[in-house]
Amino acid sequence: MQLTTSMRRVLTAGAAAAVLFTGAGGAVAAPSGTSTAARPAVAESSPYGQLRPLAALSAERLATGDLVAAAKWGTGGPIDDPAREQVVLDAVAAQARQLGADPVVTVRIFRDQIEASKVVQRGLHRVWEADPSQAPTERPDLDEVRQEINRINGALVRAIADSPAARSAPYCGPVLTAAAVRVGHERHMDGLHAVALARSLRSVCGAA
Repeated sequence: MQLTTSMRRVLTAGAAAAVLFTGAGGAVAAPSGTSTAARPAVAESSPYGQLRPLAALSAERLATGDLVAAAKWGTGGPIDDPAREQVVLDAVAAQARQLGADPVVTVRIFRDQIEASKVVQRGLHRVWEADPSQAPTERPDLDEVRQEINRINGALVRAIADSPAARSAPYCGPVLTAAAVRVGHERHMDGLHAVALARSLRSVCGAA
């Protein structure tokens, strides 16, 4: 499930261009060469400490998009699944209420998460259509993948509930961008996933 060299170049160029977080006031920049080991520990109460989990969990959720794409590959089924999406949105709204978070904000963030996953799925399907030799040879169990997605969703809702001050602060955009760049660097993200990560975080800043 590797990207072709030409596709990687195109996607990387797109990611390095101007992928803006709507309302965040920042773009995803190329990652710095600073090693993970050199990065000092950041207290969870700090703005970075509150926003980094949102970027990290979003990246983890995006990784499941590869599995979903593989599960749907060759089935003729659509990438869009409105019924499944509504189940997810209803579940995260209910969890947000239990945690005292704003369900409207939580649902808005998760709509972006869902769209970002579809960016990954569509991108991979285009790559596999162009070069069938790179297509997956095994089909993951979609129910098992969704169980993992549900686990990540729960952690992401908690991260949203734990970060109202950082998400509503004027510095949210730059700090979130720094966290996203660091996470992308640590995970060795290609251009497709970097673009999708930016898409997933588009609504994080601006509302508690």
